[in-house]
Amino acid sequence: MLDTLYQWFWWDKLWLPAELSWADLEDKEGRVYAKASHLYVTVPYAFSFLLVRYLFERWIATPLAVSAGIRHRVHLKVEHNPILENYYSTHSRNPLQADINGLSKKSSLPVRQIERWFRRRRRQDHPGVLKKFREASWRFVFYLSAFIGGIAALYDKEWLYDSRQVWTGYPKQSMLDSQYWYYILEMSFYGCLLCSVAFDVKRKDFKEQIIHHLATLVLLSFSWCANFIRVGTLVMLVHDASDILLESAKLFNYAKWEKTSHGLFVAFAIVFMVTRLIIFPFWLIHCTWVYPVHHYPAFFGYYFFNVMLVVLLFLHIFWAYLIFRMIRKFLFGTLTRDERSDNEEEEEQESSLTEDGDVQQHKPFNGLSRDAASEKNGCFGLSPPEKTCLSRLCHELAQCNQ
Repeated sequence: MLDTLYQWFWWDKLWLPAELSWADLEDKEGRVYAKASHLYVTVPYAFSFLLVRYLFERWIATPLAVSAGIRHRVHLKVEHNPILENYYSTHSRNPLQADINGLSKKSSLPVRQIERWFRRRRRQDHPGVLKKFREASWRFVFYLSAFIGGIAALYDKEWLYDSRQVWTGYPKQSMLDSQYWYYILEMSFYGCLLCSVAFDVKRKDFKEQIIHHLATLVLLSFSWCANFIRVGTLVMLVHDASDILLESAKLFNYAKWEKTSHGLFVAFAIVFMVTRLIIFPFWLIHCTWVYPVHHYPAFFGYYFFNVMLVVLLFLHIFWAYLIFRMIRKFLFGTLTRDERSDNEEEEEQESSLTEDGDVQQHKPFNGLSRDAASEKNGCFGLSPPEKTCLSRLCHELAQCNQ
């Protein structure tokens, strides 16, 4: 049974054009081709990346954060309550009012005390700025290194400037050492991201991030085995370009360098739109959809590869939609919270105001309610509203992870 599945999976008609077979991709005549067995090395490399990340965050990112004035904020642990903790772990971190009333009867605690317990418990789990800074530092260093490496590997290749050259001589295109390491390190890094997703900062697009990482790994693995390496390197290069700006903007945002952060966010938004919504569909997908059939009839691998590219394109459109929505809210003055991350930071600020049991947001504020004053003065009742709204826009964009 397993042998039959193995043979079916590696049936050359699935991976290659009809008139080709795996024998055409055997090393000969001075040509070296990618082998599926080469991908096994990405597993230990992925775990090696985890170790390197740990050492980098501890010995480089943390001292850098401290020098930027970022400190680890320790939240006091809430008093252990088995009833509330069980509900928090198994049902919801944000109980409805009816559930709070039920928990009050069950635990014999006042409603206000239960509300305060859940606020503090959520704040206890909330990742601090230091953790976010270290995570962004690690990603920035890798994306920058990968982008520079990709440029070094491709700058003198004709298919970087003429996408028709991607398919010239296919599949008899010998693999270069630079292509080998570019692929292996990128795939190992995405494998590392999947391994670390359990303890990385979680955001609302958590599922989309998982889909993105899996689609990227499947896409790269298939292109490796089918010798679509040339177009695979172009896909990686296009993706890394905007990721560098995003992670660097996050770093300056966490360090409170607002002007630098604002400038990088503008650059990120522009580069993201150009690379993900223009170059990716109208250059790369066009290259993989139109040109191959000039050399060989369409086959299963041709359709599969293009479907995976379209999956990535839909994710790009989803993230672009969030960015456009945030920009629209900024322009019309209705930007009040993070579109992609959980509302923990706002909740933490609000809980500090209500820690003594008083609801401060409705307290009189210069003759007006705090809500009315906020509406009068701009975002969060601060002046000037333009600067505060721009800071909020950049903070929201800081949550974007490609």
